Amino acid sequence: MSKVSRITNTQEETLGLGSLFARNLKAKDIVFLQGDLGAGKTVFTKGIAKALGLKPQMVNSPTFVLMNFYKGRLPLYHFDLYRLENPKELKSVSFDEYFYGDGISVIEWPERLGKFSPNEFWLVELTHQGGDKRQICISYPSNPQRKISL
Repeated sequence: MSKVSRITNTQEETLGLGSLFARNLKAKDIVFLQGDLGAGKTVFTKGIAKALGLKPQMVNSPTFVLMNFYKGRLPLYHFDLYRLENPKELKSVSFDEYFYGDGISVIEWPERLGKFSPNEFWLVELTHQGGDKRQICISYPSNPQRKISL
């Protein structure tokens, strides 16, 4: 499996890595962001948004609304499933229309998808290393031939 690991030392570097990573994305891609609270998942998403022509400060964690939509070069669907108690609640936002639509879906706390988890996705694992330092590992576990360019 192709896997890339980087260390970022500031929020700006984490945002920048998200922006670089976005060059790998195309319509219909799904990105799983895994990491503890405060690991930098939303900051990384701001970087993806920047690469899509959006202002990073527009991007907020959709913790209380489940999903935010941003219209950039490609649509960006930003899901935060932290408060999701039952994966069936996803049907209230017609998640499959977004996952398999013409945009990019970024999903924080993807382990809460349960049986609704897609078969193909990018996996971005963020680990807090103290202060603003993060270790970020990126892979595409379902398709090892998909290359990662950073």
